[in-house]
Amino acid sequence: MNERPGIVTMKHIPVTLVGEEPVKDRKAPDFEVVDNDLNPFKFSSIKDRVVIIASVASLDTSVCDMEIRRFNQEAASLHEDIDILTISMDLPFAQKRWCAAAEVDKVQTLSDHKDASFGTAYGVLIKEVRLLARAMFVVDRAGVLKYIQIVPEVSGEPNYKAVLDAASELI
Repeated sequence: MNERPGIVTMKHIPVTLVGEEPVKDRKAPDFEVVDNDLNPFKFSSIKDRVVIIASVASLDTSVCDMEIRRFNQEAASLHEDIDILTISMDLPFAQKRWCAAAEVDKVQTLSDHKDASFGTAYGVLIKEVRLLARAMFVVDRAGVLKYIQIVPEVSGEPNYKAVLDAASELI
């Protein structure tokens, strides 16, 4: 498995990302995760949609909480053909509880806890703690990866405007 040390930091300490580095303008890697009802979810099942994928460490951290709430609010003003997925290593039960408590209903949360399929396919699995690095990906209707943003510090926020603009430009 490919290892990339020093791409991101966690609490300002360099960590190692495991998996393949995603490549812009290539077919987005497929992955299989679990939805909040424990059903398998394959990324390749999404057809003819623009997809924003948010990779986060845990919904139960303050920055991740704030990020997903923000994307949930932003989703109301996005084109109806844009989906937002948030993927973490949180258990599906915790994701479901968090979504209910936060009233998040426009962002789909998915768990990579079982196989780290997403984390390794997109190169955002943190070796030292088996969590996902904060990153943003935008995939066009044809399934091509068009935008990549790896946030340098896991506790930092993404550039929301850049992600939303990248997705909106694909409509």
